[in-house]
Amino acid sequence: MTELDTSRPARAGEEIDGEKLFARIGGELGRVLGFPIEGPFTIEQFPSGHSNLTYLLRVRGQNGASHELVLRRPPFGNVVKTAHDMARENRILTALASPRAAYGKAPRPLLYVEDEDVLGTPFYVMTRLSGVILRRKPPTGVSLDSATITRLSNAAVDGLIEIHSLPWEEIGLGTYGKPEGYAERQVKGWTKRYTDAKTDDVPDMERAARWLKGNLPARDNERALATVIHNDFKYDNVVLDPSELTRIVGVLDWEMATIGDPITDLATTLAYWIEDGDADPLKAFAFGPTHLPGSLKRREIAELYAKRSGRDLASLPYFYAFALFKNAVVAQQIYKRYKLGLTKDERFAMMIMGVHLLAAAAVKCIDEGAI
Repeated sequence: MTELDTSRPARAGEEIDGEKLFARIGGELGRVLGFPIEGPFTIEQFPSGHSNLTYLLRVRGQNGASHELVLRRPPFGNVVKTAHDMARENRILTALASPRAAYGKAPRPLLYVEDEDVLGTPFYVMTRLSGVILRRKPPTGVSLDSATITRLSNAAVDGLIEIHSLPWEEIGLGTYGKPEGYAERQVKGWTKRYTDAKTDDVPDMERAARWLKGNLPARDNERALATVIHNDFKYDNVVLDPSELTRIVGVLDWEMATIGDPITDLATTLAYWIEDGDADPLKAFAFGPTHLPGSLKRREIAELYAKRSGRDLASLPYFYAFALFKNAVVAQQIYKRYKLGLTKDERFAMMIMGVHLLAAAAVKCIDEGAI
């Protein structure tokens, strides 16, 4: 039997009080669902992920039927407020759920709570998308032969292109992001985030930051070229049909989504795409089985994207180096939270190694001018 993505009891220090939560949102959530619900909520945590925290929320209707929803909140000990904007994530999910979007692969938001009385932070509740999620090690019962992996690689490309084809202005996202000057703002913003989160001396990070600032590619008609970009599109944010593993039925984790240059989004996906020929330490940070036999190479993914989307990839090496730098910054932010004792998640102790590895990969791309 194929194992679906499962929840577990919350990690120590990251628990949510089901009775308190029900008292605050039980009535309102019931009205949204269209039937009265009973408390308290039963709450477990999805253990994967490194940023916003995700919980399984089980609710009971008065007829005894159980329903599964998902609650999202910023991480405990969050020191980068702009990186975990619940209102922003809720807004894009609302737009994606609109009939004009005709996009059925994003969770549907049900309730956004701005006040901090219950959890000490804003949060929202959404529908649960069930299916298979591929992480570094395939789930129990999942067979990933070479032919399946090849089809998955193709499905990933098509899934990204589908997001880039959404009519973003028509679905209410005309002011969601500012496409003009997007790349320059991104480089400046992520460089500042690195400076703010820095704990160790990583010379490659400093070198990459200087190069990125001084070599921004010229981009004309940025608004005309802009699309919805997910900014975190990788296997462990994709939900697959258990009966047809090469069919994407859901895309999760829209917290960094915006309107901008789609080539930056492709570059971000490629920065997660570890190949068989990459160094073994880098494979330890893989977010999916992209290095298994049958997987397309990064170059092949890029060529396929260009062929099917018709977009020019001249700027891809620059944005690939930036994506590696950005991922290193995220690892640095997570590591700082761990080092300051703001989280007890032991997975985060190794994040500083990821900073060094990703920074070195960014410098390699800069020196070679290739992905």
